[in-house]
Amino acid sequence: MSSLYYDSPRFRCYREKLDGLRVRRKLRIRRYGTDEVLTEETPVYVEIKQRVDRVTQKRRAILPYGEALRLYHDRQMPHHASEARAVLEEILVFLCQYNLRPATIVRYDRQAFIGTDYDMGLRVTFDTSLSFQAHPLHLHEEPSCLPMLHPGVVVMEVKVNERIPYWLTDMIAAHNLPLTRFSKYCRGLEAAKDMPSAQWRTPTAARAQDVLASCLSSFSALEWKMGIKKEAGQIEETEVSRGRIQHPRSDE
Repeated sequence: MSSLYYDSPRFRCYREKLDGLRVRRKLRIRRYGTDEVLTEETPVYVEIKQRVDRVTQKRRAILPYGEALRLYHDRQMPHHASEARAVLEEILVFLCQYNLRPATIVRYDRQAFIGTDYDMGLRVTFDTSLSFQAHPLHLHEEPSCLPMLHPGVVVMEVKVNERIPYWLTDMIAAHNLPLTRFSKYCRGLEAAKDMPSAQWRTPTAARAQDVLASCLSSFSALEWKMGIKKEAGQIEETEVSRGRIQHPRSDE
């Protein structure tokens, strides 16, 4: 799972989390785990995560990666189904109101378990291999995989609609598991800040066109998958042999 988080130049979302505000929001583009190459047409989630007291809410829509970047970077509203328009408009207002820009990328592997009919709304997740990326802040780039936590550490989250079942609280108590407040977004920013070889910097903005310049298209991704992707400037030998490309004369 990969999430690209956005924040204001003064890291408003980060500071709201540290200050423990009762109502706070975060904005991200999320892609769920897959080995497929991320292209401009690949579906991703555009998502607002909101916390109101102890209740977490998520509002999201699915967009092609290119349209998601044009929304987030160029403030360009996509032509999308009416049922998702309210979410997209809220995202656009959020972006413009606080001048949100890319801040960090968080990646991890997740194993999720859901409750049966007797525990409706229960969800327990285990996140491993947590890593962060400070540059470049492009989801389609090769991940840097800088570790966020010590090897072997697992983040376990318990999510419920109303209350935790008694059998689960007993199990947590039996293993002496303490309740710990943990934000992957905040920890990723803090880990980047503490890197000795990188200076803490203000989030920078870039046009969607500039970001997508290094992103494969669907056709080039197919070439890459088939192993026939050519490097820039590389010319096939057959093109020369067929006379389509002429070698320069030695006296020129």
